[in-house]
Amino acid sequence: MSAPALEFNRITVTFQSPDAPSQRYTAVGDTNLRIEAGEFVSVVGPTGCGKSTLLNIGAGLLAPSWGDVKVFGEPLVGINKRAGYMFQTEALMPWRSAIDNVMVGLQYRGIPDTEARAQAQAWLERVGLSEFGDRYPHQLSGGMRKRTALAQVLALDPDIVLMDEPFSALDIQTRQLMENEVLELWAAKKKAVLFITHDLDEAIAMSDRVVVLSAGPATRPIGEFTIDLPRPRDVAEVRSDPRFIELHKQIWAVLREEVLKGYAQQLKKAA
Repeated sequence: MSAPALEFNRITVTFQSPDAPSQRYTAVGDTNLRIEAGEFVSVVGPTGCGKSTLLNIGAGLLAPSWGDVKVFGEPLVGINKRAGYMFQTEALMPWRSAIDNVMVGLQYRGIPDTEARAQAQAWLERVGLSEFGDRYPHQLSGGMRKRTALAQVLALDPDIVLMDEPFSALDIQTRQLMENEVLELWAAKKKAVLFITHDLDEAIAMSDRVVVLSAGPATRPIGEFTIDLPRPRDVAEVRSDPRFIELHKQIWAVLREEVLKGYAQQLKKAA
């Protein structure tokens, strides 16, 4: 069997307070997680439970306090060069046009400008922005900026795609269009995807597998569910499928208690 695209082995992450060195907070505790090549995995959990922390570890942006990460069987040291990261917040450079934003990663890799521009234009066409390459981020709608960011990531042809709630700020119609576009692009290349979301419907509609994390501190996976809905899927239409409704009930039964725990912890901190 081939090695998983991304593997977390007994990952623990503990943060130390800069103001009080004796105070420590364990965000992630003894976590194991595997994402196979070509698999679309979503992670859901309460707000603040450590979902983004796991993603940052997989990207090599954060080193675990304990445990190790493997990328296609090789230990991850430093930045994960086989991964592309689509952030929740805007990551486009405001002084660069859409096409210049898409081609910047290619330029960093040493690809000549002419070739980088051609590849960037091809990706803008794939995400429906062929006529908007000369627009700057402030001239694009929220959905267009997300499409540009998606093209920016996929233009590098990463083997692993890390996505941190990339569509949470979009209206529901634009969000569903983007979700379907991601699924279409994923189906064409079958990259490994680790997708972080608060939206259980989104997780079920898009994924091969949904992983539920516990409330913090020391979050860890407490449930894994195989999503056996047929593909290709339309994220709006699939929600009426009886199997979708059944899966939602099963996952929410596990997730609901953790969400309530997380909410109670937030109220306690605010008090």
